[in-house]
Amino acid sequence: MANSTAPAAGRPFDALLCDLDNVIRFYDPTRLAELERLAGLPEGTTAAVAFSPELDGPLLLGRITRDEWRESIADALARSGRIPDEGARELAGAMVRSPFTADAAVVSVLRGARAGGLPLVLVTNASLDLEEDLAVMGIADLADHVVSSAVEGVAKPDREIYAIAAARAGVAPGRCLFVDDRPENVEAAVAFGMTGVHYRGPADLRAALAFLS
Repeated sequence: MANSTAPAAGRPFDALLCDLDNVIRFYDPTRLAELERLAGLPEGTTAAVAFSPELDGPLLLGRITRDEWRESIADALARSGRIPDEGARELAGAMVRSPFTADAAVVSVLRGARAGGLPLVLVTNASLDLEEDLAVMGIADLADHVVSSAVEGVAKPDREIYAIAAARAGVAPGRCLFVDDRPENVEAAVAFGMTGVHYRGPADLRAALAFLS
């Protein structure tokens, strides 16, 4: 059972719940886009296949590994008839192996918030490789808790994952600030009683945390 965090006088929130991808972590699609151009495919074709619910869903719920996801992407591309098997495998591999980095500005803001006494929980739809990915980015110690869809078996915007995150923080939903780049995830958090921030850039995060200054 999570320890309860006593509300801090004068603060509008007692915990920060933050998304990972497209808030903290960003991918470089350069190589994938190059391969798509060489194959005569519109840029984004591979991602559209990879992130379709039937392929992406099992990955995010921890039912398949990233390698199995890569194979499912290759199979789907090959079945489309738009590219031969070998090209499909190359595109799928480039998709899954796209390099990624953490946004230093966002990491700095989050570390500052945590140092200011605000518990931080990462709430992310992720694969079973999340722990390794955080280490690669040098942010394994960034948050107090990590709530991963692949581990919990439930993904945003399902209400249950917000309940899990609030419990890990030891804070009532109404005292949680939730930050995400996807409007539907923010809307679900607000429906659960949290304050939501639709993230479009570091300025959104800084504005939401201005009370710590």
